[in-house]
Amino acid sequence: QVQLVESGGGLVQAGGSLRLSCAASGRTFSSYAMGWFRQAPGKEREFVAVITWGGGSSYYADSVKGRFTISRDNARNMVYLQMNSLKPEDTAVYHCAASRVVVTTPNLFQSWGQGTQVTVSS
Repeated sequence: QVQLVESGGGLVQAGGSLRLSCAASGRTFSSYAMGWFRQAPGKEREFVAVITWGGGSSYYADSVKGRFTISRDNARNMVYLQMNSLKPEDTAVYHCAASRVVVTTPNLFQSWGQGTQVTVSS
């Protein structure tokens, strides 16, 4: 398994941008599909985006499509989530996660980071 640490969260006004980063430990990083999920208070964990092992394909939740971009750098063991045109409903704790398969279901991801808070003010 890999260990994951997120960073880059913060407070931003609606319409602004943030870039989240996820640093992974371990030499098998490129064998994992990587995803971003978010969880708002009182709500279930929600799929945001996933990227394949080599970064050639990515998939997004409808709620973020066209605004968020997931990317990865396998040489640096890093995954990123560029978030543009942020809305108050994007407020949540954002987690990165690793899976051996390309899925969008949280319980099929084996490793999780502790999360980083994103707050979007109106």
